[in-house]
Order: sequence, then structure tokens, then C-alpha cells
Amino acid sequence: MKLIVNGHEKEFDENIRLFQVLEKLELVGKVMAAAVNMEIVKQDTWENYVLKDGDKLELLDFVGGG
Repeated sequence: MKLIVNGHEKEFDENIRLFQVLEKLELVGKVMAAAVNMEIVKQDTWENYVLKDGDKLELLDFVGGG
């Protein structure tokens, strides 16, 4: 199944969950917020949130600065 992750098309197994995508991309602990198809997904639901073919993910990390 194809997902768009931060603007890049990537291939994953069917019925993959959001947390599994983070694991495969080695982003666990680095991503602070996630949106699927422009809707924020609460972090406490990432382990059970099943993605669908063609979903667009935006994975965000907050950076401090001034």
C-alpha cells in the first residue's frame, strides 16, 4: 500500500498502523504530532490508528528557536 509521508511516496504493508510507520521510519520518540489527511491524530491513538492506501501523513517535530 502507498502512503504519502511528508510529501514523499512510500510503500508499506496493508493494514499498517500509524505507530508502525513511525517504527519503520525510525521516528519513534522524534515525532511530536501527526496528521492524516490534514486531521490531527492524538498521540494516544497512534498504536491503534489503521492507515488506508493513499493516506497523506504529516509527521511533525517541534523545534525551538528565537
